[in-house]
Amino acid sequence: MLATAAAVLCGLDVLIRDEFRPLRGLRIGLITNHTGRARDGRHIVDILTEAPGVQVKALFAPEHGIRGEKDEAIADEKDARTGLPIYSLYNLKEQGEARYRPNPEQLKGLDALVFDIQDIGARFYTYTSTMGFCMEAAAAQGLKFFVLDRPNPITGLNPEGPVSQPEFRGHTAFHPIPVRHAMTAGELAMMYRDQLKLDLDLTVVWAEGWKRSMWWDETGLAWIDPSPNMRSLHAATLYTGICLLEASNISVGRGTDTPFERFGAPYIDGVRLAAELNAARIPGVRFYPVRFTPDASRFANQECGGVYVVVTDRNRLRPVRMGLVIAQTLHRMYPEWEEDRLVRLLQNRPAAESILRPAGARDPREWSAGMSEFRKLRERFLHAGYR
Repeated sequence: MLATAAAVLCGLDVLIRDEFRPLRGLRIGLITNHTGRARDGRHIVDILTEAPGVQVKALFAPEHGIRGEKDEAIADEKDARTGLPIYSLYNLKEQGEARYRPNPEQLKGLDALVFDIQDIGARFYTYTSTMGFCMEAAAAQGLKFFVLDRPNPITGLNPEGPVSQPEFRGHTAFHPIPVRHAMTAGELAMMYRDQLKLDLDLTVVWAEGWKRSMWWDETGLAWIDPSPNMRSLHAATLYTGICLLEASNISVGRGTDTPFERFGAPYIDGVRLAAELNAARIPGVRFYPVRFTPDASRFANQECGGVYVVVTDRNRLRPVRMGLVIAQTLHRMYPEWEEDRLVRLLQNRPAAESILRPAGARDPREWSAGMSEFRKLRERFLHAGYR
């Protein structure tokens, strides 16, 4: 189905419609970035600082910063318009360790934390990990926690890929879930609280009008790049597969105008690679050879051979499976490829080892059981209103 332009309300829109009743009388810390916007384009910081009965006391910034412009570690700062402190939740060294959660001093005097950030449906896209760490911090300090839910832009269907192993728990794998989890931030929050046994007063303000089968361009909502290199729904559709290669010696298009829509390296023959990948008949995509020179990130200012990925049927495409077939193909064709680094974002050692064997991209026994268990667990937390 196609949503009409007025069909989908995000959690923030529902909160506005309901006159901020859940937050009235509370002193809050707001975890957000540039994607925290209502349908009319207003930013959540402006909305909540003007809301009757709501006291915004602090802002907390995830990876890429409060404005979503940075691709490096971020420091604490002050919001120029409101004068509120902005505390970094990404890679600010504190007593020798990276800080990914608020500390007790930053939470002093607050009654609640409110999370409103647009996710894209990938385990290693760090915003929902930030949410999880903040939930743990709120539970430790006895604070309420609110999630203003938003649609999963690549639909809430077809979870895919190996479930991360506990040894990889961190900023790109907060909880054991597959690469493509097919859940919203609100649904993940409910799962986190249950599975981690958090003593946490959690409220999800659910989106309205969104169904699990909807892609972002069917919601009537404006696309806002959720991070500097996530520039389109097309890129988000491919991200859970293409990004698996990023820890290795492959450019995934950072430093070009189409990140995550192309990949390559100086040692790759794009014509041969495109032919091999098209011969694999991966449903929903085609590949064509390109040459490109990134101006940043991996292989900056070096000409790369590679392929551009065209999505021909997004509903048939299984992007994680596609990424694993690409990994198998690189393993077979290019001894230069750093195959041992695949595990860094796959985050499951048996899976990484198995896909480099013949037919290994077909949900081998080593990890299909984990996915089966996740599907059953996931059903408990799927919001009925999104069915």
